[in-house]
Amino acid sequence: MAAPRASTFSAPDSAIPAPNMPTQTSSTTHFTSASAPERWLLYDATNQVLGRLASDIAMKLMGKDQPAYTPNAQTGAFVVVIHVEKIAVTGKKALNKTYEHYSGYPGGQKSESYASLAARRPDAILREAVRRMLPKTILGRGMLSRLKIYAGAEHKHSAQQPVKVERLGSKSA
Repeated sequence: MAAPRASTFSAPDSAIPAPNMPTQTSSTTHFTSASAPERWLLYDATNQVLGRLASDIAMKLMGKDQPAYTPNAQTGAFVVVIHVEKIAVTGKKALNKTYEHYSGYPGGQKSESYASLAARRPDAILREAVRRMLPKTILGRGMLSRLKIYAGAEHKHSAQQPVKVERLGSKSA
């Protein structure tokens, strides 16, 4: 076994801190799911564009809008969305967009148009858009469970006192 080489670098005396001088250290605050503050937000989806609203909601669910964002913990907000039946899409998406799913059986691929899904289950459109923007992990499924979507103006989360979020960009109907 060879002997280690001696270092040829020598620092000037001014670069070595004195033993009693404080050195600057910084610490990072790591939140856990239990220690993160609980926030409730309320969105009104009337005349809001689907993709822009979904990306804003996904950021709030992940907690990326907070300085205490921790990627491996559930630190996002609870989000309540009302009037989801009045959501808007741009271009010809209302006519051309389809939602597909597969049952797992041969010949089990199903397709449904945006218009028929919006008439049958308007909450599924926004939930699917947000789901696709979240992480595809157990943590992402937990984030999606914090999303509460309602077709009308009434919701059952008034006891949590959700803060109304004002969004500027809305499509005029």
